Amino acid sequence: MTAPRLHPRDYRSDQEVRWCPGCGDYAILRAVEKALAAVGADPDRTVFVSGIGCAARFPYYLATYGFHGIHGRAPAIATGVKIARPELDVWVVGGDGDMLSIGTNHLIHAVRRDLDMVILILDNEVYGLTKGQISPTSPVGTRTPSTPLGSVERPLSALRVALAAGARFVARAADTDRDLPDILVRAHEHPGTAVVEILQNCVVYNDGAFAHVTGREVAAEAQVRPVPGEPLVFGAARDKALRVRPEGGLKMVRLEEVDPADLPRFDPTERELAVMLAALEPPMPVAMGVLLEDPAAEPYERALRRREEEAAAAGPTDLGELLRTGPVWVVPG
Repeated sequence: MTAPRLHPRDYRSDQEVRWCPGCGDYAILRAVEKALAAVGADPDRTVFVSGIGCAARFPYYLATYGFHGIHGRAPAIATGVKIARPELDVWVVGGDGDMLSIGTNHLIHAVRRDLDMVILILDNEVYGLTKGQISPTSPVGTRTPSTPLGSVERPLSALRVALAAGARFVARAADTDRDLPDILVRAHEHPGTAVVEILQNCVVYNDGAFAHVTGREVAAEAQVRPVPGEPLVFGAARDKALRVRPEGGLKMVRLEEVDPADLPRFDPTERELAVMLAALEPPMPVAMGVLLEDPAAEPYERALRRREEEAAAAGPTDLGELLRTGPVWVVPG
């Protein structure tokens, strides 16, 4: 008998959701519930792993299995879960302060291994849980209790880090984007590690940090949303586009000034274009949506399982026998 399809509310746990009123995490949680329902996720075969921070509360609020780990180690814990139980759906949720500071090393190695799991990086450009200090993604000049005169540190880009580590699926969305559930579904369906950066508003310590990108009155001019097979056109009047500069990178042009045939067509499998899109910053439009989706390789846990089977077929499987196989050195007493 086929199990009845679940509604998004069926993925909610019995725990009281406790974020600050107005926090963008509420919208992200609802988007995750919708995505789980859309893919027909089995709560008994789904695991959410988190570290420390506001975003790390996610496992408590979902009626799935969960693991609340320590600071920055969520990708490493999720790696262990997926290798031990490859049949499980594994999701990782962390904030920018968790995943891109102490957790950067673990994030990089999880991405390069390319296990079949989804990594959500909720980026509010601040340490919210510890009262508003700068995070690794805070822009230069950010004034916080830890940088009262303004930060002088250059920020990290979550997607550029992921791409540098070899990610084959990267996407960016805002917490209130209507298409966030659809992006999460695509990330879940990708065979390998999918990294989704979600611009999340911290209403208490960094309110409006992304208003210049996500605000309704500026979004059309401040964002470019790539569509497969189409030029990178944007603007309220759809009169601007991006083209590749001879020296590298993208530049903004007006459609009336160029031959449409000279404009690049977005190919979601093209890594070089994804790298250029991920690097865009104001005053250039910020790239939103799925920037890279290349399902070419075999997920790590499948390759590892195949290698284990090959090793078992080729040699001894008893540990004692294995220890006595090959060269043996005797240390005189």
